[in-house]
Amino acid sequence: MTADGTFATLPATGAGALKAVEEAARAARGTAADLAGVPGERLDDALRAIAGELGRRSGPVLAANEADMAAAREAGLGGALLDRLRLDEARLAAMAGQLRALAEVPAEPSRRTVRELPGGLRLEECRRPVGVIGANFEARPNVVVDIASQFVKSRNAGVLRTGSAAIRSAIALADEVLAPALGAAGLDPAMIQLIRVPGQSSARALVSQPGLIPLVILRGSGDSTRSLAPEAARHGVRTMAHADGGAVLYVDAAADLALAEQLIEASLDRLGVCNRLNLLLVHPSLWEEMLPRLRRLLARLGISISLPPHAHPLGHEWALDSGREATVTVAPADGPRTAAVLANEETSGLAAAIVTGDRAAAADFLGAYAGTGAFWNATTRLLDGFKLFSVPETGINIDAVPGPRGPVTFRDLYLRQFVVTPA
Repeated sequence: MTADGTFATLPATGAGALKAVEEAARAARGTAADLAGVPGERLDDALRAIAGELGRRSGPVLAANEADMAAAREAGLGGALLDRLRLDEARLAAMAGQLRALAEVPAEPSRRTVRELPGGLRLEECRRPVGVIGANFEARPNVVVDIASQFVKSRNAGVLRTGSAAIRSAIALADEVLAPALGAAGLDPAMIQLIRVPGQSSARALVSQPGLIPLVILRGSGDSTRSLAPEAARHGVRTMAHADGGAVLYVDAAADLALAEQLIEASLDRLGVCNRLNLLLVHPSLWEEMLPRLRRLLARLGISISLPPHAHPLGHEWALDSGREATVTVAPADGPRTAAVLANEETSGLAAAIVTGDRAAAADFLGAYAGTGAFWNATTRLLDGFKLFSVPETGINIDAVPGPRGPVTFRDLYLRQFVVTPA
């Protein structure tokens, strides 16, 4: 970055991006072998040191973030995207609090005995770090620290790439916070690398290095992120993808409408996040009573309503619709099973909730909904690593195949190894 905050000196070509990714991956890889033998206490000390640097170095971090915010406003980014991008003292304090909480979480055991085998042998399962993991994520600066912390805790090195709108903030966090803290804790700061080439060429380069970066976490929504998974597969790189969001809330015939209103409001506290309320389904018997209440509530919150007939797909994700993020789709659903099917078929399958006092209706909904997170009389905003497990997440994996699903944390960033030894 130049003194005026531009990136004119950075390589803008695909070749330049590929070189930057390769150099970062090799630097990170050079630290991976040593991480396996680092005492767990030192890893936790590194997390506490990062938390401390967030407070001590808040000035340059917030200055870089304000430069990102000014450029984003100039480029016409909408309110929800600006909310994702923004840092302030309160958010830095929250990030530091999560790091300190993560440092107190016991490490996963490195091995466990599975069973005794014939011939006086013992089968053990060992947990081994991946080595170097890549992460491509939206223009959301706090994710730089979230993902780096998961790599530190799981003994993995990492190569991070964020959306161009957040690159100044990301550089400040990498240089002013992460590197000094890792060094102070006795770790090699090279273990966490940040790609400083803006643009999609660096994202494509990140998923093209199976020998250096065998696994890449893909976060963010939209076609550009979604296209990276097949690109990675073409190169033989494995991914854990989170490319779509948009949560569903179904208000059942037996719902407490006051509770429903509370959950609707709680699900709209931030509009730029994936687990916010996107599609509200209402039982027809409540439609006439619910609609006026809903209009008043959403008007107070500054949210527009999209009512039938809809000029868009039912599951249209408003968080990605620049300028119209403050919108909720409302539609009828003839019962809990119908609502669950709509959530399965019309949305990404991230999260869905039912509001009802009828246990049988709740069981029908929870049994029929196949998505990542299912909730009864609770907000879908709870589908979050820290809210569910008290640890930060690298993202929320919505794949409909075996493997880590839901909030992915440091516990999921290992390889299984089976070891047979004499008992």
